[in-house]
Amino acid sequence: MQQVRYFLALARTLNFTRAAEQASVSQPALTRAIQQLEHELGGPLFHRERHNTHLSELGRMMLPYLELIQPQTEAAKARAKAVRNAENVTLKIGVMCTIGPAVISDLIVKFRASHPDVELEITDRSASQLLEMLSGGALELALFGSPEDLDRRFHGLPLFSERFVIAMSPDHPLAARNVLTCRETDGQAYVNRANCEVLEHASRELDAQGVEWHRVFSSERDDWVQGMIRAGLGMGFFPELSVTDPGLVTRRLIGPEFTRTVMLVTVRDRPHSPVVGAFVEQARAFDWPSSQFAAVEPPV
Repeated sequence: MQQVRYFLALARTLNFTRAAEQASVSQPALTRAIQQLEHELGGPLFHRERHNTHLSELGRMMLPYLELIQPQTEAAKARAKAVRNAENVTLKIGVMCTIGPAVISDLIVKFRASHPDVELEITDRSASQLLEMLSGGALELALFGSPEDLDRRFHGLPLFSERFVIAMSPDHPLAARNVLTCRETDGQAYVNRANCEVLEHASRELDAQGVEWHRVFSSERDDWVQGMIRAGLGMGFFPELSVTDPGLVTRRLIGPEFTRTVMLVTVRDRPHSPVVGAFVEQARAFDWPSSQFAAVEPPV
């Protein structure tokens, strides 16, 4: 970049002293840079005579190309400066599809207020898809919870924990109970969230107790699942903060209890831009929601 800038200054002035002054560099440094550029391009760019420095044939050929390079390099430097200053950049964040916007909307609004020049691009996927996108560089950050430990390639910052609950319509027979044991849910009609990351683990626990839920409906969309539960089709198994339909009631499930910890995940040891660091700090300091359920001991 400096060689191009010095070449253009000398092409304008045809004087090494004035070119060095315009480029704010010493004359020996400018001369060395021109010589290095000539070496790279394979020939003299200027003919140096006592009082007559002028472009060589190669120099005249290179001039229009290097004149095109100069504004592009300046634009590249300006863009890099904007990224350093978190200006006019896009932050790509992945969010597990089972984490609803109600959980993270306040964080997004707060971050935008302190970084108005940053555009946030949110992608919702399953946990395994998010890890693949993080690893490949398609995402810079991801929010998700998983019952399994993270691969060592990734670093997770725990944000909050939540219990899984049974969601149902207010007139469901189990709605009269304040707390439900897994055994009490045996034989119930079940409306399935197709992307539930804990269901496989929970199913093993339920099978061990001889508890069976009869699946009557399944969808990848939580709004459809909640709508069917509200209509009385059956009960659902949800992270407590993901139940957004005000027409539903939720009851804590115990014996055993299922929980998840939502984390902010990045690729371990990968250098990150300042805007990524700013979002991580904002998430770390954010007042995340806590469980609405008090601790309850399972019945003896």
